[in-house]
Amino acid sequence: MPSSPRLTPKMASVVERMARAGHPPLDQLTPEEAKASYEKGAGVLEVPKPALARVEDFSIAARDGAALPARLYAPSNDALPVLVYFHGGGFTVGNIRTHDTLCRVLSHKSGCAVVSVDYRLAPAHKFPTASNDAWDAFEFIAKQGANLGLDPRRMAVGGDSAGGTLAAVCAILARDAGLPLALQMLVYPGTTARQDTASHARHADGPLLTKAMIDFFFAQYVRTDADRDDWRFAPLLADDVDGVAPAWICLAECDPVVDEGIAYADKLRAAGVPVDLEIYRGVIHEFIKMGRAIPEALQAHDDAARALREALQP
Repeated sequence: MPSSPRLTPKMASVVERMARAGHPPLDQLTPEEAKASYEKGAGVLEVPKPALARVEDFSIAARDGAALPARLYAPSNDALPVLVYFHGGGFTVGNIRTHDTLCRVLSHKSGCAVVSVDYRLAPAHKFPTASNDAWDAFEFIAKQGANLGLDPRRMAVGGDSAGGTLAAVCAILARDAGLPLALQMLVYPGTTARQDTASHARHADGPLLTKAMIDFFFAQYVRTDADRDDWRFAPLLADDVDGVAPAWICLAECDPVVDEGIAYADKLRAAGVPVDLEIYRGVIHEFIKMGRAIPEALQAHDDAARALREALQP
């Protein structure tokens, strides 16, 4: 097996500090403990929160009547284009609060509005609840966004990790529904059914995201192994991605999911979809939320904002 790529010195320092802190890995906790632990640590390495003209909480009705919390961020009161954003966390942890800074940064730097969606989490809500909630939220903004002072004719969808999976799913469903979508912004998305790529083997012991943690998350989420063969769990299995929205894909080099991100970029390109693929060298999963310590995170913020501006300009 080829040797693992080297971490940057600053990334290695962060990993060392994490190890020294001695917090138990999420997979050694109960799901509820994991949710609390992830939230407690979520903001530690984030940049300062940008102030915005609008930060408003509201809710979106899911297909079964559940009220999904959502938060709107906007740098002005104008009718702005909008990014619908889904947080990461293995379908098991994470929420609007854990990704508050990132969504503020994306709105501030891009000049676009961002709607962050609290889709329902495992184990209380198994597959395909997260996918259904994500699509219900996207469809709501596409059809009702003008009532929130947004311009739903100019929309993007995005997310990190499991949220990137949900964004990729929404891009396919948006094409099928004939809804306008200018960009899918996929930050180290999960796309495979079985987590059996070379990078999963190479980074089975992390740093940070380990095989044990991925197994823990998906054990909470899937009902049976057959769920893994559904393209809404593994977008690489989608029959057809022709005509989906252009993609901006952000990957971390030292990450178990890097190979499946590359594979999905290849699948989109093979279907004629424009893809801007950025692989940030020497960094790990979650790096985009480490801007206080990792310069590559700041670069990714700028690159993502530029992709949004270019895709959503009038």
